[in-house]
Amino acid sequence: MTLAEVRNLCKNYRVGPETVHALRDVSLVFDEGSYTAVMGHSGSGKSTFLNLLGCLDVPTSGQYLLGGQDVAQMDDDELSDVRGRYIGFVFQSFNLIAQLTVQENIELPLFYQGVPAHLRREKADQLAVEVGLAERLRHRPSELSGGQQQRVAIARSLANDPLIILADEPTGNLDSATQHEIMALFGRLNAQGRTIIMVTHEDDVAACAKREVHLSDGHIDRITEH
Repeated sequence: MTLAEVRNLCKNYRVGPETVHALRDVSLVFDEGSYTAVMGHSGSGKSTFLNLLGCLDVPTSGQYLLGGQDVAQMDDDELSDVRGRYIGFVFQSFNLIAQLTVQENIELPLFYQGVPAHLRREKADQLAVEVGLAERLRHRPSELSGGQQQRVAIARSLANDPLIILADEPTGNLDSATQHEIMALFGRLNAQGRTIIMVTHEDDVAACAKREVHLSDGHIDRITEH
């Protein structure tokens, strides 16, 4: 089943008197349970593409269908609602809140959705078990290793049962051994049916996905299926 689709997606930026064509006529389908790595050199458009998929920005032209809705036509409030309900984010720098415990960080998306406290805690406990951090719920990010912090970030991304998990260089700040652990976790989540779209510049990380989409100068250069 098609979960998300972009059709003739374009994104232009004005830089002084010049127009930068960050994305040029990109069309792509993401099926439910798919696992896609987006690759490309600096300036290829991959970060712009991820921002559009995450409803952090809107295209200059084209369509972005997510769960059957054309989110390209939504205003800021509607985009914020879509982000909160349908998208889970995992970042290179983890983006955890230092003052909160592991449990509270995982709960955060549910807090913003107005979910009652006891249900938030129940979900956070469940997800901590799923990512192997059941014994760390009362710890704060400073008391965790980089790999553990990324596991918290992954658990947080799952809290709202998103349609799609978007991961932006999720292993960029990790050593090779921890990188393998995190990629194994993503593999297990995908095997459970989670849809994952990951931006990476590392070939061995991209090889863990089922499909590689290579961007060059804002357009799709090639697609490799694994």
